[in-house]
Amino acid sequence: MATRMRARPDPPAAPARPADRRWGRRLERRLRHPYETRRIPVGRRFVTGALTAGRRIVPVHGLVTVDVTEARDRFAEFGRRETLTGFVLTCVARAAAMHPEVHAYRDWRGRLIVPNQVDIAALVEVASSDGPFPMAHLVRAADRRTPADISDELRHVKADPASVPAGRLLSHAAPWLARIPGAVALFYLAAARLPSMRAMAGTVAVSSIGMFGGGSGAAIGHPTISTLNIYVGGLSERPHVVEGEILVRDMLDLTVTVDHRIVDGAPAARFVADLRRLLERAAPTE
Repeated sequence: MATRMRARPDPPAAPARPADRRWGRRLERRLRHPYETRRIPVGRRFVTGALTAGRRIVPVHGLVTVDVTEARDRFAEFGRRETLTGFVLTCVARAAAMHPEVHAYRDWRGRLIVPNQVDIAALVEVASSDGPFPMAHLVRAADRRTPADISDELRHVKADPASVPAGRLLSHAAPWLARIPGAVALFYLAAARLPSMRAMAGTVAVSSIGMFGGGSGAAIGHPTISTLNIYVGGLSERPHVVEGEILVRDMLDLTVTVDHRIVDGAPAARFVADLRRLLERAAPTE
């Protein structure tokens, strides 16, 4: 006689642990709200402050395409340690020294301040606690230095940001300064009007953004407190007429932005002409 087997009931499920319940509630919130909330990094507050201070500037933009084939050939031929960014910074500084009115500024009394040297605020992407950040490193007296010297300095800053004042400000003073209401705006207001503060911020700003995108292309950025802003765009091979022949050349896109309250079109055009001559002839590499 066959016996009938009874199925055993499943054992009761173990109660969920507190960690599992918290994970379940977190997952439920993510499904209900498909986004996450993050705090604004401290560095972005300083970027916002610089852009806000630059709203009083009346910008004039010029898109320039420059043949840098000769400069790149010299780098490859002699095994130089110069970078393209260091070479461009040197050319910008020497052209600005030829035309000091393009990086002059007005102080709090309305007087025109014309610097005797070219201090460039070069944006260098460095690692911070909030991720990569474009730190403005001040290259002093760039018009009297060589591309190799400036290139070595930029490499050192990128490897060790805390070794320069801007890096120490970003890591130590910036978090406390950002907590004080209006402190960042007051800092850039003073930097725009006081010569002693402008000496810490520079008179020319250069940003190299083409290295991140690749290919050709120019950028039109929002001005900051600097009278002269240079945006280094893309580098690519393009056909170019050289002594009546069409050749494939290395062409670099630049955007030159000046404050029309300080600089008229003719001085700006003369500055761009000398900048083009320095870049195309690779004069600073000699």
